[in-house]
Amino acid sequence: MKVVIIGGGHAAGQIISSLLMDEDFNGTITLIGEETWLPYQRPPLSKQFLTGEMTIEQVTLHPAEFYETNGVEMKLGCRVNAIDRTARTVSLENGETIAYDKLALTTGTRVRRLSLPGADLDGIHYVRTIDGTETLRNNFAPDKSLCVVGGGYIGLEVAAAAATSGMKVTVMEMDERVMNRVVAPQVSAFYEKMHRSHDVEIRTNVAVTGFTGQDGLMAITCQDGSSFETSLCVVGVGVIPNSELAEDCGLKCDNGITVDQFAQSEDPDIVAAGDCTNHPNAIFGTRIRLESVQNAVDQAKAAALSIMGKPAVYCAVPWFWSNQFDTKLQIVGLSQGYDQTILRGNPNDGAFSVFYLKEGILIAVDAINSGREYMMGRKWIADHVRPDPERIVDTTISVKELI
Repeated sequence: MKVVIIGGGHAAGQIISSLLMDEDFNGTITLIGEETWLPYQRPPLSKQFLTGEMTIEQVTLHPAEFYETNGVEMKLGCRVNAIDRTARTVSLENGETIAYDKLALTTGTRVRRLSLPGADLDGIHYVRTIDGTETLRNNFAPDKSLCVVGGGYIGLEVAAAAATSGMKVTVMEMDERVMNRVVAPQVSAFYEKMHRSHDVEIRTNVAVTGFTGQDGLMAITCQDGSSFETSLCVVGVGVIPNSELAEDCGLKCDNGITVDQFAQSEDPDIVAAGDCTNHPNAIFGTRIRLESVQNAVDQAKAAALSIMGKPAVYCAVPWFWSNQFDTKLQIVGLSQGYDQTILRGNPNDGAFSVFYLKEGILIAVDAINSGREYMMGRKWIADHVRPDPERIVDTTISVKELI
């Protein structure tokens, strides 16, 4: 069997690991990736890798010897132009054509780039790849200032890393609070207070309209007519799924590549996994596209099983995390559509959690330095538990007793 994998991220690395280490695979594997790096973890890029605490070797999933020893052909720095589903081939930008028996699409996402005036000036950075993060890291210096456009996870993690490095940092968010799309107001308020305690300036309700400068960035202009001087900027305003190859070859796509619960596309010879997929989740009764390591790993395992003709349902409670300064935020579930929140603990103590309910059923938990509540949430969400708000609020009742 010839397996070809397009994309070189975490999901691609996991499919290879699953085929070689967990399954009786005796075919050939070819990975085609646009980046020149071996498959690696992306979460550390905005955290430990940005601050220099982690090296490239430490974020890489497997060393080169792993792929060489197992005969995996790594075509890095290569771009796929097209997929021919009838001939079962992929065409590369360099003119090469590669045949496959099974094809895995792990194309991930790309950063959403601003199209504002001056957005191409030197000094404006995005955090998504090793190369881009290294360039940003090389510009970090205690005597510099940094402006972050976007107060989501990535923006706040970069802000924390820069402030830790001694830089003067300003976060500009167009919504009324940071992380507005994903957390409750109590959590936003906690993080805004924490960043300000580390001398990070948080400016909300600010819409950026452009960038100015001659040889490089000098200032950021805003809708209210104000201007903010800076020579270094990071933009974190979301990502876009890389589904164009799938769309061009006729596969169904809708906010990502459409797959079933087995990570199988509508083509029996093509699977897909990771950030680029839109898949069903029986726990929440809807289709979702997730940007998380958990999804990349677990769905990739399902994709490997489908390649081997052993389909197994992928259905998991999503989880995410964010490290900022000395605080760990662990999120489990999906809070979209909640109609009630329950606060457990006191944010002023630096450790608390927020439970999100929809029609009385727990759908998500944000745990700030509260690992036990996070683990409890994973179980309760999977079991569709209707928690007693009065018991959750009562911190004299231990998590073990709540369960």
